Amino acid sequence: MKLPPLLVYSVLRLLAFLVPLGILWFFFPIFREFWWLAALFAALIGISISLLFLRSPLSDASRAIYAKRSSKVASAPSDEDIEDAEAPDSDGTDPRGSAANGTTANDSGDAGSRHAA
Repeated sequence: MKLPPLLVYSVLRLLAFLVPLGILWFFFPIFREFWWLAALFAALIGISISLLFLRSPLSDASRAIYAKRSSKVASAPSDEDIEDAEAPDSDGTDPRGSAANGTTANDSGDAGSRHAA
């Protein structure tokens, strides 16, 4: 059974933080008192480890996320499809019954224009 790449990357990132944190707490007594400093150093060490050694799992996780999102987007209708469905028919009227120039079929063509009084 193959694990999802995002799960693998997440677990490796957690280990890159928790292992240095455990080492700092158990082998350096000063960090038991200053736990926040141990957490800060463990975070810096974890970031360094992930930048140096976790490039491949990060790439795999990114590819998996992209593939999953692009399959969801492909199933939804695009804006172009929606606009094409609302385009005017060949006779000059759109599906709602108005002419392509914005006037209705029984207007005189100067709809919306103002005449001088």
